[in-house]
Amino acid sequence: MAANEIHLGDIGTAFVVTIQDGSSTIDISGATTKEIMLTAPDGGKLTKTATLTTDGTDGKMQYATVAGDLDEAGWWRLQGRVVLATGTWSTDVTRFEVHQNL
Repeated sequence: MAANEIHLGDIGTAFVVTIQDGSSTIDISGATTKEIMLTAPDGGKLTKTATLTTDGTDGKMQYATVAGDLDEAGWWRLQGRVVLATGTWSTDVTRFEVHQNL
């Protein structure tokens, strides 16, 4: 088993994203909206409020799962989004697998 596997019902799994414009990191310290969106294998969508991992100048934000979030095994999709006074940015969509438990 890989140390980074995510399982059905996991709580506290931190999803960290970095907001970039091309190869440049965006300072998100002043973002009015910070979201991480998750799409389940069945197409169900969750939009979660993200928090900064530091002061935001590194473009990093995160969301840690709570009970009920990872309620379906299979391939999920994830995308981060921020709104600043100067514009709106989204990350690339990434995929991750949620594994079954015994």
